[in-house]
Amino acid sequence: MTSQENYVAYQTIIRKEVVRFMRIWTQTLLPPVITQTLYFIIFGKFIGSQIGGINGISYMSFIVPGLVMMAIINNSFANVVSSFFGAKFQRSVEELLVSSTPHWIILAGYVSGGVLRGVVVGTLVFIVSFFFTVPHIYHPFLIIVFMVLTSILFSLGGFINAIFAKKFDDVAIFPTFILTPLSYLGGVFYSIHSLPEVWQNLSKLNPILYMINGFRYGFYGISDVNVSVSILILITLIIILAVYSLDLLKKGTGLRS
Repeated sequence: MTSQENYVAYQTIIRKEVVRFMRIWTQTLLPPVITQTLYFIIFGKFIGSQIGGINGISYMSFIVPGLVMMAIINNSFANVVSSFFGAKFQRSVEELLVSSTPHWIILAGYVSGGVLRGVVVGTLVFIVSFFFTVPHIYHPFLIIVFMVLTSILFSLGGFINAIFAKKFDDVAIFPTFILTPLSYLGGVFYSIHSLPEVWQNLSKLNPILYMINGFRYGFYGISDVNVSVSILILITLIIILAVYSLDLLKKGTGLRS
């Protein structure tokens, strides 16, 4: 395929993805915003008023980056895993596989759709946060970097999950038993410096900790971990998952019966 044909194929996949989640926005965009709003009310207002501040920042302001990032993670992952598994279940993905569309275009299209949904939901949650506090922005470039890189990473994760899923129940296993616990233990609601040393060291094995803290650094200039290390970890994981995803597509794992 020529570069123009590749672009058309990429654009078509993205358009399909955007139309899909925008058409059912009451199921894809509204629920996560409502959920995060409840977190703001329960944790920020009720519990936060008893806690006070963390590192000189009000508790409500402290949890804003974590809740925004959690929304980005969940929705980037959910968009790709549901969309690609749906295409696989309906066997429409076979049309892509037998076409001359390169595997990297297929992957890039689905991942871009996940990134767009993640960024849209994250932005909506950030806007909602202004009803409760006024977050500061210390480094806007880093905010964008962590938002985009995290969306890419979990879109790739959703793609791999969809490839291996054999039934609809398999789509929910990873988010329920792995993604959600890691998110809650990734420093969304607390600083790991408040934990005993052994738990601080264990927390540093959680990759989501680096994403949330890097994102928080973009707002307030504070982080429990080195921001450069966080970016390096994100880029490394993205490369690993992208290469693995392309290899799975090339082999037709879980796609060809």
